[in-house]
Amino acid sequence: MGDEDAAVVRAVGARLRGLRHRSGLTLAELSGRTGITPSTLSRLETGRVQPTLGQLLPLSRAYGVPIGELVDAPRVGDPRVHLRPVRRFGLTFVPLTRQAGGVQAYKVLYPPAATLPPPELRTHDGHEWFYVLSGAVRLVLGGDEHLLRAGEAAEFDTRTPHWIGNPADGGLAEVIAIFGTQGERVHLHDT
Repeated sequence: MGDEDAAVVRAVGARLRGLRHRSGLTLAELSGRTGITPSTLSRLETGRVQPTLGQLLPLSRAYGVPIGELVDAPRVGDPRVHLRPVRRFGLTFVPLTRQAGGVQAYKVLYPPAATLPPPELRTHDGHEWFYVLSGAVRLVLGGDEHLLRAGEAAEFDTRTPHWIGNPADGGLAEVIAIFGTQGERVHLHDT
């Protein structure tokens, strides 16, 4: 094994621990999602054990990242982000970034609000920013309502009760949204 490969292997544990912390998961929660025992996860994160392919696959699924990102392998080849849409709460989230943790960008497709459950104001730690690509969205922020059309953007503290929806009778609204770690977890991972 060359020096570069050995350095990648030595850094796997710290990378796995960082991904778990940025995802806000405990060892027990990650164990429930992967089927890997908490003690094995701990040994992987401290570098006492090198992960096997059978362990990397469920970890990759739990974090929603390619296996290469779990080990932070040097990037080669195609720089494009391979879009894998996720459906949550009747919305479609299309990831536009591929690094795990930190700030994440998504294209969000909003069907007409009439096709979704009634609006429910939510709060969570963090900050959110979005830009309307097409259609329009209604932003309810605290006691105020705002209609944003294509070409308009909004940014707000997500500790303020908020809801975003498409007020149109037909057609999708398309938005580019940027979430911090907490926002991504609420919008895409919490059940």
